[in-house]
Amino acid sequence: MPRTVLLAEDDRAIRHALERALTLEGYRVTAVADGAEALAQAHRGRPDVLVLDVMMPGVDGLQVCRELRAEGDPTPILMLTALVETADRIAGLDAGADDYVVKPFDVEEVFARLRALLRRTDRTDDRAEADGGAAEEGREQAGGREEPGGRYLEAAGLRMDPKARRAWRDGHELELTRTEFELLELLVRNAGVVLDHSTIYDRIWGYDFGPGSKNLAVYVGYLRRKLDRPGAPRLIQTVRGVGYVLRED
Repeated sequence: MPRTVLLAEDDRAIRHALERALTLEGYRVTAVADGAEALAQAHRGRPDVLVLDVMMPGVDGLQVCRELRAEGDPTPILMLTALVETADRIAGLDAGADDYVVKPFDVEEVFARLRALLRRTDRTDDRAEADGGAAEEGREQAGGREEPGGRYLEAAGLRMDPKARRAWRDGHELELTRTEFELLELLVRNAGVVLDHSTIYDRIWGYDFGPGSKNLAVYVGYLRRKLDRPGAPRLIQTVRGVGYVLRED
């Protein structure tokens, strides 16, 4: 069955071009011109993935994203934005988006990011259905310590429950988006091991967007905002020119 995409973009030329490109790529596309209709379509039948323009009249993409997340809808969301400042991208991530593409974009990049989001969703579903799958993965990975029974991962004062997708630092629960949780889980499972940029991109996004991409840095920065506390050690360390590692200062 073809994957379904709900596309919301108020610019008619961009909407029609992207709808056609996605259809030719094999997706079944529902294209709408505003956020209110996007919400209505999402409520009628959940698509496999949403592509939302940030700047739309009336209900914008951020509002759509917040509304769906408040309802508990986990459908992966790719934001289209002409806003290039880090703070603007963070606003999208804070609203619950999983990834973003900056306009003007290459349609091949949109395809790559959609494939990555859908692969991650498939992996999450497979992990939830597999009996003991998360526990087995934890035993195979060096680094993060796994609690008896295989439910929790622990490292550097962090505790994670991969099956319930919950995480805590020093007993305080963290509110994490899908991407933030997967990034933190990867770091915890490899605590003390320096992971290079390409490895992280491949494991989280399924695609290396190249040395010019700031996608990973944005997510690491936002994850640090949620992890770091006054007077507490910083947990995610930058290894300049290489990547990142989870360890206490």
